Amino acid sequence: MSQEPRQRHRVFYKSIPKVELHRHLEGSLRLSTMIEIAREFDLDVPYRDTEKLRAMLQVQEGDPFTHQNFLSKFQSLRLFYQTPEVIKRLTREVVADAAEDGIRYMELRFTPVALTRIKDFSLGDAMKWVIASTNEASEEYGIKTRLIASTNRHESVELASEVIHLAIDFKDGGIVGIDLAGDEANFPGEPFAPIIKEAKQAGLHVTIHAGEWGGADNVIEAIEKLGAERIGHGVRVMENPNAVALAREKQVTFEVCPTSNYQSGVVPSLNEHPLPQMIKEGLDATINTDDPSISQIELSDEYELACEGLGFTLPDLRESILDAARASFLDKVERKALVDSLTKDIADWTTKNSKD
Repeated sequence: MSQEPRQRHRVFYKSIPKVELHRHLEGSLRLSTMIEIAREFDLDVPYRDTEKLRAMLQVQEGDPFTHQNFLSKFQSLRLFYQTPEVIKRLTREVVADAAEDGIRYMELRFTPVALTRIKDFSLGDAMKWVIASTNEASEEYGIKTRLIASTNRHESVELASEVIHLAIDFKDGGIVGIDLAGDEANFPGEPFAPIIKEAKQAGLHVTIHAGEWGGADNVIEAIEKLGAERIGHGVRVMENPNAVALAREKQVTFEVCPTSNYQSGVVPSLNEHPLPQMIKEGLDATINTDDPSISQIELSDEYELACEGLGFTLPDLRESILDAARASFLDKVERKALVDSLTKDIADWTTKNSKD
């Protein structure tokens, strides 16, 4: 595609009102800000060479597309959380960038352990900083944002319990859910079931990373043992008809991230991504970025990929966006207001673009 049509495509997809259910704060940071932080604190990273720093923090075309390479970027990013002011700034910029991409509603997940480890901040303080900055930025940039506190299954149940209890304490500040992420290929989720159940009883929603680097059995575990309302990624659900049937029966929503799935080696190519088959099987599958900075994408790019590479029609895309709104972790009143607003705005957008 020549540059001029490509630019028209970017403007077209950027203008669509969007919903993002699966975006990690730590994977959404501006490279320019990383350079500034590295220079200010003289971090042991190649900040004088932008391309070398980019290769450390973002997936490159020549990289091995494996989950090991993908996760290595997060290990490098942990070096940058140097002060409360830095964490607040990074959070603010993530919200601002989402708003600039036309996202009307976002559920931003963050991992308190990742933000605190390098400087030994308290988990509670880090959560307060993220909450305050998210709320301020959302008001400033006109985007509704809610937070999901994430913990890793390859870390201890005790650590997860601490994060989840803090999330319960802070739910009035905008935390609406919890997430269990991490190495699902080697660590089961079931040991976390009691604390996840406690979170649900306290009014928090539950999304679980499953069926990404582990198989369809992990999707079944997430639904049956952990009470997942949504599944992060979940594309390997298609390996097991029983898992597909269970997810369909329970009306579990999948937070699918196509480019991330390709770059982390879950699918062999973008054109072979199972998202269309998931929808054909009657699964509720939404489109998300996962880690836009690491993948060097925006949600607009994922919408374009769905339509230009995976055979979505614009009505398909519309339904996916509205499905995301319907699966949001807002309360019933706010969720209905979001769906109604998006229905109108997408209809107006469709009318405008049909005339152009």
